[in-house]
Amino acid sequence: MASGPWTTRRADISRAFALLVFAAAGSTLHAGTCAAASGAVAVKPVYLTFDTGHMAVAPFIADVLKKHDIKVTFFAANEATQTGNGSLGSDWAAWWQSRAAEGHEFASHTYDHSYWRADVADPGQAMRFRIRPSAGPLAGKDLLWTAAQYCAEIQKAATRLQTLTGRAPLPLFRAPGGKTSPALLEVARNCGWAHVAWAPAGFLGDELPSERFPNAQLLQTALRDIRAGDILVAHLGIWSRRDPWAPAVLEPLIVGLQARGFCFATLREHPQFKLWIAQHGATPALPAAGGRS
Repeated sequence: MASGPWTTRRADISRAFALLVFAAAGSTLHAGTCAAASGAVAVKPVYLTFDTGHMAVAPFIADVLKKHDIKVTFFAANEATQTGNGSLGSDWAAWWQSRAAEGHEFASHTYDHSYWRADVADPGQAMRFRIRPSAGPLAGKDLLWTAAQYCAEIQKAATRLQTLTGRAPLPLFRAPGGKTSPALLEVARNCGWAHVAWAPAGFLGDELPSERFPNAQLLQTALRDIRAGDILVAHLGIWSRRDPWAPAVLEPLIVGLQARGFCFATLREHPQFKLWIAQHGATPALPAAGGRS
C-alpha cells in the first residue's frame, strides 16, 4: 500500500526523537513485553490499545510494534478506509491475520462504529438507546435500539474479527468515542461484554488538531504523565489530523517508556479484566435478536 508523501519526514522525526529519548534516559532499556521483564526489576505495565480508523498508517504501526516486540490490543469496527473496502473488509484480511500471528489481542469497537447518543426511557417500555453509526449503510442516522440490538452490534464486530484472524476476540468492547451511560454499560455486561476506557494520560492525542497539538508536544506530554497500569489509546488513522500522529510518535513513545522502566502488555493481562475474561471466555451470550429501527 502507498506510504504517502509524509512517510520519509515521519521516519526522520521518529529517529530524532528516539535519539533524544535515549540520551535523556541514560539507562538500559527493559524488554518490550512485561512477560519478558526481569524479575529483578519492578514491573511497570502499560496497556497500549488501537482503535481502527482510515488504516493508511496501519502497516507502519505494525512494523514498529514488530520491531520492538510490543503486543497490543486492537479494537475494531468496520470503518471507511483510504484504501480498500473497510477496516474489516476483505482487502485488510491479510493485515489482521498477520497481527494475530504476531500474538496481538482483538476486541469489538461496534461493527458500524456506532455512537451512543442518549438513553431513552419511555414509560412502560424497556430501556432503549439512541445510537448514531458513523460507518455502514446507516451512517449519520439516529436510530433507536433495544438492548438486544446493541449487544448484536458488539457481537457482529467480534464475529468478523474471529473470521478474519482465526482467533477468538476478548469479551471486551470499546464504545466509539468512549461515549456510554451506566444503563448502556449494564446492558453490555449482562450479555457478556466489559467496556474498556482509557486513563486520562493514556489519551495520546492523535485525534486532536495537529496545528494546536503538534506531535512533539504530544510525545512530551505522554512521556511525562503516563503511569504504571495506564490504558493507552491511539488509532489506525485519523482523517482530520493533518500531521499524522502515527507512526511518527509511536516509536519514540515506546522507546521513551521503556527507558523509564515501563513494559507493554495486552488487556488479557490487565488486573481489572483478567477475571472477566476467564469467566466469560470469547463467546459472550447474546440476548434475543431484534430488528434495527
